[in-house]
Formats: sequence, C-alpha cells, structure tokens
Amino acid sequence: MRPPFDCADPVIRERGLSAAHNAVKRGEVVVLPTDTVYGIGADAFNPAAVKRLLEAKGRGRDMPPPVLVPETRTIDGLASSIPFAVRELIDAFWPGALTIVCRAQPSLTWDLGETNGTVALRMPLHPVALELLRRTGPMAVSSANLSGRPAATVVGEAVEQLGESVRVYLDGGPSTKGAPSTIVDASDGPLRVLRVGAISEAELRAAVPAGWVELEEPAVEEPTAEAGVEGGAERSGAASG
Repeated sequence: MRPPFDCADPVIRERGLSAAHNAVKRGEVVVLPTDTVYGIGADAFNPAAVKRLLEAKGRGRDMPPPVLVPETRTIDGLASSIPFAVRELIDAFWPGALTIVCRAQPSLTWDLGETNGTVALRMPLHPVALELLRRTGPMAVSSANLSGRPAATVVGEAVEQLGESVRVYLDGGPSTKGAPSTIVDASDGPLRVLRVGAISEAELRAAVPAGWVELEEPAVEEPTAEAGVEGGAERSGAASG
C-alpha cells in the first residue's frame, strides 16, 4: 500500500490530489481530510464505487453516505424543492460543518443506497477536500472508519482501520474540529435537527430564526463514532454526517 500523501508539502499535495482524482474516476475509494473528521470517498455517480465505499466500512445500503460538494450552487443540481430557509443556512454555514438533508433531484442516475428519495449534502471547509471535489465533482463521503468504531481524526487512524481497501490516502494533518457535522433535515416540512455536532442548534436558530419545527427538548448529542462528515444518524432512510 502506498503511504499517505503529505499535503503540507505543495509538490506532494499536487501528486496526491492527482492520484486521488484518478482513483475516483476509476471507481476506487480514497481517504481525504475534512474540517470535521477524515472521510472515505467515492464517485457519487458510480454505484459500484459507492458499494466499495460501504463495503470498506462494513456498512449496508440502509446507511447511505452523504454527498460532499465543491460549491454552494451545486446543490441546485442535486436537490429539489429547496426551501428559502435552507438557502439561508447555506449562506450562514457553508462551507462548514453543516449537513443538510434535502429531497433529491428525481432525474439523477445514481444509487447511494436506501435514501427514500433524499440526499444529505455538505460543502466542507478544508482546502484539500475542496480542491479534490473541484476536480472530481460531487463525492459520496462517509467517515473514515469501520462501522462501529470512532471516526478518524488523523490519517493514521484511517489507515489502521481501512488499510488496503482504500487506494489513496491524503494526509491533511489533524482534523480542526474532531467533531461530526450537525445534521438538519429539510426534506419534509419544517427544518429539524437530526444530530447536534460542531454547530449547536442555538447557532442555527440564531442565524435562521424562521422555518423550524417547534423546539420541545434539546437534540441529542451523539458520539463521534459513525459520525463526522458522514455517519450514523437516521434521516428519511439515509445516514449522513
């Protein structure tokens, strides 16, 4: 197995990004840094590649991965019936640690798993992740760990858990937050917090006061295993992070 590419070195970073881009286009899986935790990613529009991603983690189709995007405008090609409140959330928190579950565009020819017609979207705040996404386009990305184990916050933890199932590892240093993204469900009716992560519900409601379900009791904070960019919360039939 090739050692991780040290993205702190500009020359090695370029080699790593090129290798990761080529691997994704071949339908292989790669590990990339994000602003939350490390992610394992594949071409979102290649069903065989998404299947490899899930198999690498030891997951089934009942826990489909979120999709990371390189630009905010990409959401219009992937989601439908986007509420104004979601636009406001995107303006306030993207790029960043907020995953938004939307209705997927029905015309898309992809297979992320059992999503019930939804897609979980996020634009990460990490230069390496964004550069790779600009080259590859939207990627299915889940937390870089075996199912049931803690998400990797340094590349070595991802290597230890995922090993040879990953073609390319990009080392972007320790995750800046080390906490999962917060997940908001906007797929059916008022906005609802599915998981509190790096962004609190109070911060969300302060930035976007209208459009939420009535607040009854605080959302539960979940452990980082199966979280991060991507993992472990149930939402309309898909798992996201």
